[in-house]
Amino acid sequence: MSVVLLMLPVALLLAALGVWAFIRAAKGGQFDDLDTPPLRAVFDDDEPTPRSKG
Repeated sequence: MSVVLLMLPVALLLAALGVWAFIRAAKGGQFDDLDTPPLRAVFDDDEPTPRSKG
């Protein structure tokens, strides 16, 4: 029973920390643009390097 009395506050603290981090990220604009990052992987802007013959 003493383990529950220790782990319950720790679990509630971790849950509150996760909710706080999510709210802070949402207010900071972390989730504003969800469409562009996957497209960056598909449309690469780097020029391909020519293969050397030899």
